[in-house]
Amino acid sequence: MKVLIMAAGVGSRISRDLQGQPKCCVDVGGKPLIKRTFELLNKKGITNIALVTGYQERYIHEALEGFSYIRYFNPFYRVANSVSSVWFAKDFLVPDDEIMIMNGDVFMDEKVLDVVLSEKRSPVMLSDSSRIEDADYRFNWDDELLKRYGKELTNQETTGEYVGIGILNKNDLTIFKQGVVDAVSNEDYNCWWEDIIYRTVDDDKKVYVKNIEGIFWAEVDYIEDYERIKEFISKNRG
Repeated sequence: MKVLIMAAGVGSRISRDLQGQPKCCVDVGGKPLIKRTFELLNKKGITNIALVTGYQERYIHEALEGFSYIRYFNPFYRVANSVSSVWFAKDFLVPDDEIMIMNGDVFMDEKVLDVVLSEKRSPVMLSDSSRIEDADYRFNWDDELLKRYGKELTNQETTGEYVGIGILNKNDLTIFKQGVVDAVSNEDYNCWWEDIIYRTVDDDKKVYVKNIEGIFWAEVDYIEDYERIKEFISKNRG
């Protein structure tokens, strides 16, 4: 498996608490989040990693000194969403292996990677059915198939919160890459990389959902997310 990490964004919802650093550089247990992520990936034998940076990228590369990875830079991180980041990394999207695409501000317990590595279906989006009341981006699924998605879903319509990680096999990676190219060609710059996958649901194609309820994760969107991470680290150290 190879991994593409999205780390170009400013993180406007939490930026005032980050002292000018990217979200993926928040301190988690004495090290930057992105460094911890790379350590986990390498521990699982994953070394084919590409990283797309943008906002304050020097902090990220400093945090990853000594690690091997392919660098891409998105100069349009302030005016375009993550589909543009994937576009700049499109040369990495060759169908030579399955791929995990993740947002760089995701903190995950090691067990999340175990779930990813054992997954045989594609495309798969990770979700957490225990997080509904405070969910940010929401999924509605039935029989592990994604049916509806979006922030506007009510609690009653929500089956779980999206985790920030997707998995594609070689065939679906080819389809995904073409979707990214098409979106940018059509000047759909407000598109997120996940939207390329969600659109296949609208075309009556299957997108699977893997529920990781009970495994800790957090996406650093708000200061409350960061506090949850620090609490988890504190408890697990004890």
